Formats: sequence, structure tokens, C-alpha cells
Amino acid sequence: MSRQPRYWLVGANWGGDDQATAFYRRGYWELGWADEDQPKMAKARDSIQAGDRIAIKSMRGKGSDSITIKGLGLVKEVADGKVYINWLITDMSRKVFAKGCFSSIHGPYSIASDDAKWIREVFSI
Repeated sequence: MSRQPRYWLVGANWGGDDQATAFYRRGYWELGWADEDQPKMAKARDSIQAGDRIAIKSMRGKGSDSITIKGLGLVKEVADGKVYINWLITDMSRKVFAKGCFSSIHGPYSIASDDAKWIREVFSI
């Protein structure tokens, strides 16, 4: 029996510099922090698995309760601090409720959870 994919939302803004286009071109996503500076985020990144779904998100400004989904992809593998991704859509601008997703990495989420409607809204192609 195959494992159900998990869903992750990740940021691409490093100190005001948007890395999304570089991530799409290079076929991966990486955390904008050193592992030792953000061990919980590094642990979350390392728990991402092949077959999981991933979305690049960005904040919509201070005080906003929504985020913008900028790109969607399928995880190929995680190695050496990078999450290698088959990017499916890279030119999105989908506004969704933030649900507190303002850090660099959020998840895992499951389609079989209370978040199912929100996950479908974020990840629909």
C-alpha cells in the first residue's frame, strides 16, 4: 500500500530577497537559515519525503491574514539540506488564508485532516 502524500508550505524570502525564481530554475528548495540556527526547521525539512507536495508561499504584508501561493511541486528527494522538486507550476499568485503560515516551513499537513479543504485550496492545480 502506498503512503499518502503530505503537504508542506515553504518560504523563499531571505532577508527581503525573493529566492523563488532561483529555486524553480535549480529544481530545489532550501531553508534560508543555517541548521544550527533553526534546528526545528531543519528537522522539519529533513522529514519531507519523496512524493510529498510542496508550495512556495509569501506573506502579503504586515497584519494580513492571507498568504500568496507562488509555486507548486512534487518532492523528488531530500539530500544535503536541499529538497529537490519537480516544479509543476511556477507563475502563480493565489491568495489563501494564512492559517499561521508565516515562518519558513510549515507541515506536514494531510488531506485526511481537518485542514483538507484548505489544503485543496492551496494545492489545486
